[in-house]
Amino acid sequence: MELKNAMKISASGMRAQGERLKTIAENLANADSLAKTPGGDPYRRKVVSFKSELDRATGAALVKAQKPIPDRSDFELKYDPGHPAANSDGYVKMPNVKTVIEMADMREAQRTYEANVNAVDTAKQMINRTIDLLRN
Repeated sequence: MELKNAMKISASGMRAQGERLKTIAENLANADSLAKTPGGDPYRRKVVSFKSELDRATGAALVKAQKPIPDRSDFELKYDPGHPAANSDGYVKMPNVKTVIEMADMREAQRTYEANVNAVDTAKQMINRTIDLLRN
């Protein structure tokens, strides 16, 4: 039963990191999305946080991704008076998405996902080995 819990915990980690990867992909896709109106706000980066959730049936502590929330960091201003989104001073607000940070976050989420896959594989191998031993 403990190996089944280990697989369930790892699966929850995989789901949570999958949600994080989707949010990172959305951020990267919108890294250049500017406002359509003068002085308007461009795309605002989103971040995912995690919470621990108790599985009452097994007593295992699972991880769950919460709904993405907007990153409240400031927008950078770029001087471009000809742009339709420029304010009265000629500045355009740029999205608060930093590609380097998103790529680092993506790499971390990918590695965490892979670690959970490896944990599931190891648990499966242990279960199969136990079954093999019981047959002999």
